[in-house]
Amino acid sequence: MTETREVMEVDVLFVGGGVASLSGALHLSNLVAAHKQKGDGRKLDQVLIAVLEKGASVGAHGISGAVMAPGPLKDLVPDFVEKGAPLEGEVKKESIYFLTEKGRIKAPFTPPPLSNHDNYVVSMSKFNQWIAGLAEKNGVNIFPEFAGVEVLYEDGRVIGVRTGDKGLDAQGDKKGNYEPGTDLHAKVTVLGDGSRGNLTKDVVAHYQLDGGKNPPSFELGVKEVWELPEARLQPGGVIHALGYPLKKDVFGGGFVYGMKDNQVAVGQLTSLDYSDPFIDPHREFQKFKLHPLGSELLEGGKLIQYGAKTAPVGGYFSIPELVFPGGMIIGDAANLFNSQRIKGIDLAMRSGMLAAEAILGALLNEDFSKERLAGYSRAMMSSRETKDLRKVRNFHQAMTRGRCRGLAAAVIQFLLGGRVLRDRLPADPDHAHLQTITGR
Repeated sequence: MTETREVMEVDVLFVGGGVASLSGALHLSNLVAAHKQKGDGRKLDQVLIAVLEKGASVGAHGISGAVMAPGPLKDLVPDFVEKGAPLEGEVKKESIYFLTEKGRIKAPFTPPPLSNHDNYVVSMSKFNQWIAGLAEKNGVNIFPEFAGVEVLYEDGRVIGVRTGDKGLDAQGDKKGNYEPGTDLHAKVTVLGDGSRGNLTKDVVAHYQLDGGKNPPSFELGVKEVWELPEARLQPGGVIHALGYPLKKDVFGGGFVYGMKDNQVAVGQLTSLDYSDPFIDPHREFQKFKLHPLGSELLEGGKLIQYGAKTAPVGGYFSIPELVFPGGMIIGDAANLFNSQRIKGIDLAMRSGMLAAEAILGALLNEDFSKERLAGYSRAMMSSRETKDLRKVRNFHQAMTRGRCRGLAAAVIQFLLGGRVLRDRLPADPDHAHLQTITGR
């Protein structure tokens, strides 16, 4: 017997309640309002914009403490300070250390790619909540506790997504409070389901959007927020560290970001293309905290938040085709992350905003074809943020060759605009680097 599901029709559906989707939804609502006020003769009826968020609330899955380049935010909300953007602090002081097992060597200067002056430390949880509030004031519908679990196809195009069933037991059997998921249909479906998003993986495979691209690569970021007994790092203060506890052939590093109320975000990124199967990124992070740099900072403090997420660090050549029949891919789902600068918020916001501008054109022309939506892809690849990403297009590939060789190659890339021996270095999937342990 075919199960009857509720169908909800919207004009534009953003899947995922992260900063990319929220920025896109807010920008689209602003563009629609501006068009109606301008009135250029092309009528635009009520536009229903929806955002799906799998968490209990917007920001519930965000991990506090990140450094944000503010360019896209200034374009999205020019008066963001006056509107109360939850900024932990502007970066005015930063340090870089190379760690040995017991010691540390401070870099005499900050390399340009790691310079964060005039950027902001933010709590992504608070920041996403703030953008969501602005979007809701504009009439955007945000649906928390609704996870998109299946892409809906019809006549060769994506027509929306299906949300997960509720009221299932651990074995997936229906309980007395069972409710089938809802089918959300949209003229345009925007996938912002994050790094290695399941719906994006399905669409990429369905339309072969990754043909000729490098495979995606990932780093695991393990992060904690601590409350300290007194101020030891000013809000907006930034510390980055290389070396211990990671081996020479494992790329990554630790970080500490100063926040308000005597809080700090401390974490470590570990590239998942390591060869040693006994490496545990969570354990390596604990070693980082026990190093004198971490232990001295955290002494007497209290752990108040912890979590982990992956960052898509494959770089420019791992970005899939960004549009498909009926929709687009934005943010981390599209591998839009600059691993050399350790920046992804600006790319995510810009992608959502440029997607919104292409969607407005589609709505005005009542044309939702892939050709019409492709304006987003062209605009994104021409954006300042993506041009910066192209300049470091071989950074992660070089780092797979070990820390010393990788850093040397990074310097050459910086001087040559991204080139090393050739314009594009090859890459293998992360798992291909892992060694197999034979019987003893």
